[in-house]
Amino acid sequence: MAVPVVGLAFSLGYLADDLNLWEKHGVKMKTVQISGIGAMNSVIAGSTDFTQSSGSAVTRAAARGQRLLGIVGTVNRPSVQLVLRKDLAVGFDPKAPLEKRALALRGRTIAVDAVNSVIHAYLRYIATRAGFDPEEIRVAVMQPPNMLAAFQTKQIDGFTMAPPWVQGPLADGTAVMIASGPDGDPPELWPFANTMVATKPETCIKRKPLCEAVGRVFRDAVAFMFDRPDEAQAVLKKRFAQIGDKQFALAFDDTRKITPRNLMLSAAGFENAERFNIEAGLLKPDEKLKSYHDLFTDQFVR
Repeated sequence: MAVPVVGLAFSLGYLADDLNLWEKHGVKMKTVQISGIGAMNSVIAGSTDFTQSSGSAVTRAAARGQRLLGIVGTVNRPSVQLVLRKDLAVGFDPKAPLEKRALALRGRTIAVDAVNSVIHAYLRYIATRAGFDPEEIRVAVMQPPNMLAAFQTKQIDGFTMAPPWVQGPLADGTAVMIASGPDGDPPELWPFANTMVATKPETCIKRKPLCEAVGRVFRDAVAFMFDRPDEAQAVLKKRFAQIGDKQFALAFDDTRKITPRNLMLSAAGFENAERFNIEAGLLKPDEKLKSYHDLFTDQFVR
């Protein structure tokens, strides 16, 4: 199973790995990190069996004739958060409308994990909402630990990432939050197929018991997160030992906001993800799909 970046948006998969839920359900699963859109492309190429990728990536692939099947919805609203250095945010009002807050990004250098990833798309979408060309933002591509180092040394002006990475600069007072998906920025992107387990459609035809087991594993993982939150937080914290307890607790709370107990995907979530792609400039309006129903199934998470 490929994941595009290290972050708490993939908490259910981490819990599945660290609680040995795969073994419990008779599956030998190896999780590998392949940056950005490469995670989904690895499934298309046949080098991995599953990916935890964004709905916007799945719809973009479908528009180009490369269809995948979403079988588990793990995050149902935008997970991304966008921060700017506090010293650059003179007169910034955190309670101002999103469009006004986002104007502070104009002309800045903002780090993302990969070009054309959902992280990058969120940055572009927010710029568009503020009424300026996303190309006016200089983009630096780097992995989250490097974002923090570059932020601290002022090599970048801000960064865009999912929890737990933005919580550190916010907690120590060196950053301001420009936009936060977990807190409803922007409100029109809900429901939103942010993150899902996806595979080739033929995988669940030829290896149906495997897809059934994947569904059971993720149902167990989400139950553990919500029914035993302290234990879940402790398990996940081991993967982020470099992050302070207070910062991680804040990030875990944000992650629970975007994690649904019901792991079913919806056509509305895909439609919002595709509109997100179009408005971010990663998909042409004439490439919009006419239907989304063949991009997902709920039979493995009922």
